[in-house]
Amino acid sequence: MSTPRERAREQTMRDILRLGREHLAAVGPAQLSLRAIARDLGIVSSAIYRYVASRDELLTLLIVDAYDELGDAVDEAIARAGAEPREQFFAAGRAVRRWALTEPARYALVFGTPVPGYEAPGERTTEPGTRVIVALLAILERAARAGVLEPRPYEVDGALAPDLAVIREEYALDLSDAALVAATVVWTGLFGAVSFEVFGQYGDGTIRAAEALFDAQLDVLAQAAGLPRR
Repeated sequence: MSTPRERAREQTMRDILRLGREHLAAVGPAQLSLRAIARDLGIVSSAIYRYVASRDELLTLLIVDAYDELGDAVDEAIARAGAEPREQFFAAGRAVRRWALTEPARYALVFGTPVPGYEAPGERTTEPGTRVIVALLAILERAARAGVLEPRPYEVDGALAPDLAVIREEYALDLSDAALVAATVVWTGLFGAVSFEVFGQYGDGTIRAAEALFDAQLDVLAQAAGLPRR
């Protein structure tokens, strides 16, 4: 059981993250200031360093927080989608888009332009940052086990095979090289489509039926992954 001091610290950390998200949306990551957050928190600026050591530490906390919230949204969507892999795939993709459109500043933090002078610590950000692709790979593997995954035949270049073998071993996958190549297309295609919409890359008025376009893109990606319409 936690002590009152521990509970107070946990609450302060939650408040710092909440204010960090608000400031991120208001001023962007490059202009985040611990002093400004301390002011809004109602404490002297020196006191905040007992909780967060630096601006870079705050950025790391916000990145992990964003990745985890996105990962939770995708996991919950997949769980609600039922057992059919193609429906799970669509649920996951729509969850990514929905979260990104709801949280554009946080999406930009993790998938947009790198923050000048900041380098994310891989030992803290890699696992949460790969939750979505791991969830997508799990869908493809379930489809393969059920005999419904039909990736297009593809002869993998010999130079690429060792990289795919590392991925297969790291994530304990039983997917062919062709299926793994298709998974990278899905990964980059999904986030490319979402990023184009979030960052306004289509241009004003070019796409009015954005949701319909995204579903069409998901359909193309699903077929590329080996999850055809049935």
